[in-house]
Amino acid sequence: MLRKQRADGAAKVARSGSAPASMTRQVAAFVVTAAALIALFLVAVNTGSLQVSPSQLLSGLFVEYDDAVATIYDLRFPRIFIALVGGAALAVSGVLLQAVVRNPLADPGVIGVNAGASFFAVVVTMLFPALFYFTPLIACAGGAIAFVLVYSLSWQGGLSPLRIILVGVAVSALFTGLSAAVGAASGSVSSSVTALLDANITMKTWSDFTSMAVYGGVGLVLSLLTCARCDVLMLEDKTARSLGVNVELSRVVISAIAVLLASITTAIVGPISFLGLIAPHLARLVVGTGHKALIPYAMLLGAFLLLLADTIGRTVIAPMEMSAAVCMSIVGGPAFILLLLRAGGRYGI
Repeated sequence: MLRKQRADGAAKVARSGSAPASMTRQVAAFVVTAAALIALFLVAVNTGSLQVSPSQLLSGLFVEYDDAVATIYDLRFPRIFIALVGGAALAVSGVLLQAVVRNPLADPGVIGVNAGASFFAVVVTMLFPALFYFTPLIACAGGAIAFVLVYSLSWQGGLSPLRIILVGVAVSALFTGLSAAVGAASGSVSSSVTALLDANITMKTWSDFTSMAVYGGVGLVLSLLTCARCDVLMLEDKTARSLGVNVELSRVVISAIAVLLASITTAIVGPISFLGLIAPHLARLVVGTGHKALIPYAMLLGAFLLLLADTIGRTVIAPMEMSAAVCMSIVGGPAFILLLLRAGGRYGI
């Protein structure tokens, strides 16, 4: 009981030094973003040669059978829902990682978690197809190995924002190269491996969404339980320990949740960089830095951004498609540079 009171008190101390956001502003942000997400959902449903009206969609789903709605349900709904859950998972993973390493530039793609998970997923898909149903769990192991590798190589009496980014980029390049090598060594790359490497969610099925929903749902629920701890981790370690918080244990638990979210998404969708960087920063601008509002809003915003990227990719070069990962990279690369320049003076980069 005393430990919980200390943790709650520490969270209040952490929030007191953060950028405040009024309750009215936060509620308005949630309502507006949710409305935009619903509108985008309807646009995504009707993106393609086959289109239905909202009333026809509702009727076909809940009242009577409709051939057009059934086709859309089987072909478009799985990828839309996977984009929603995957976007939420990547955004929250970025929030958690930034809290753990106290680095605003941390992102599961930038520091190598996505690349590690992708490599293990590719190896299982290509070399051990009998273990296909265990791919999400094996990808989590790959993401964890990459994160531990980056964290350990970056630690020199503390974590340097510049060092962890440089090591993360190197580790990410290593695992990305290994993934490409496995694909090339196979002679003919299977469509499933190609989809993983390119982050292509065109042919995803309801089975893929089930895996995404189960593992990703668990990670998202667990993330909501870490709000107070994330606030505490934004303090100096000495301050947090003086308030009775086990800093090391908190870092391990929150890191594990972040790796789970990023790895599961990578195992099913493929590696998508910069979403875990952009969404948390946009969310902080809107709802402030308190994680009680930041984490759930990042879920909503991340879902919107990945679905938007996927929808744009389906339309910008129609009838061909551009993967959501490419769209995010086009936007995320310049955004990363701007954030790097903005944070450079503060961290000596």
